[in-house]
Amino acid sequence: MHDVRTVRAPGMLRLAVASLAGTAIEFYDFFVYGTAAALVLGPLFFPTFSPVAGTLAAFGTFGVGFVARPLGSVLFGHIGDRHGRRPVLVASLLLTGASTVAVGCVPAYDTIGVAAPVLLLMLRFLQGLGLGGEWGGAVLLTAEHAPAERRALWSSFPQVGPAVGFVLANGLTLALAASLSEAQFTQWGWRVPFWAAGVLALAGLWLRSSLAESPRFLEIDDHARMPLAEVLRDHWRLVLLTAGGLAVGYAIFYAVTTWSLAYATERLGVSRTVMLTCIMAAVVVKGALTPAAALLGDRYGRRPMCLAGCTAAALWMFPMVALLSTGEPLLMFLGFLGALLSFIAMFAVVAAYLPELYEPRVRCTGAAVGYNLGGVLGGALTPIVATALAEQGGRVPWGVAAYLTGIALLSLVCFALLPETRPARVEAARAEAAAG
Repeated sequence: MHDVRTVRAPGMLRLAVASLAGTAIEFYDFFVYGTAAALVLGPLFFPTFSPVAGTLAAFGTFGVGFVARPLGSVLFGHIGDRHGRRPVLVASLLLTGASTVAVGCVPAYDTIGVAAPVLLLMLRFLQGLGLGGEWGGAVLLTAEHAPAERRALWSSFPQVGPAVGFVLANGLTLALAASLSEAQFTQWGWRVPFWAAGVLALAGLWLRSSLAESPRFLEIDDHARMPLAEVLRDHWRLVLLTAGGLAVGYAIFYAVTTWSLAYATERLGVSRTVMLTCIMAAVVVKGALTPAAALLGDRYGRRPMCLAGCTAAALWMFPMVALLSTGEPLLMFLGFLGALLSFIAMFAVVAAYLPELYEPRVRCTGAAVGYNLGGVLGGALTPIVATALAEQGGRVPWGVAAYLTGIALLSLVCFALLPETRPARVEAARAEAAAG
């Protein structure tokens, strides 16, 4: 059998870059919807609502994608554990790309009436279904090829994908918002990023066509017949703890990238261009620092990094909200950056951490379900809850800060109850080197 330790750096680099490109494309699809929900979907698809209610309704359709993600992780996790990690990458990319292009083609409410938000809801569900399978396949294919001593580093490449996807989605939206009039952007400009998803999906399929199956999967002699049943029977505690632990990361990311965009443009009068620029700059720094945080995870362990990230998040949420409320670009950027650095301390290592927590025969299902349930807890609810809390507060929405801090403390407790998983042979090699 092929030993994962024999995979050399050039081969790992090609694999990691292909995984990064795929996750970037799929998360582009997912994020472009979040940006549109914050900026235009409310008035176009829920015109009979008040401005705040329309935003809440748009964020409600945004949240449906998160609800669908655990279902996608079950569906594609079953495929990944039964038939291999590679088929998951192709099927999930096709589903997400097609549904994203279709969103850009849905007529507004004033053209087809109530059918417009219904179609939007259905397509958002399909987006989430595809993305729920993407993460598990991309991460496992990379992590199961990687050498143990650098597993967090190599498996962090797919974790850079969301940052790249976000910058692509928001960069295109920013360029369109800056070059088109308000009427043009509202009428058709917002649809262009959705149509571009088709081209990106074809590019991703080409990149993934040459990827080899995970050697660790090929070594499994007895594949699970019903992976989800085994996960629920033998690993339910792991699923709940990992979901609770990851909730704060999702809450932070979507508070920064989705809720704050709507809050600052609607309540503070900050322009779309300024807000998108501030958020994108913070996300770029976060993406660039992801491999460095992963290296720390290889050196000091996965669990300590997650605990440090949760602690930093709990301490930073009130300052972040205060800085956002100034409406000053530099201060908002610093607030977002501090929040995303606490986020990446955790999410740079979870691509190695979650697979290591589960036995290989149910790893694709277990890791993906835990990861995507965390998205429901932290990502689906945060824009909705934060919008409602901000509406009840004054200029500085301290209720949002308290909500985010509470999630950070919950995640801290969950990570404290999880074990460390850094491979024993890595620890033994370091101890031997120190002794020598």
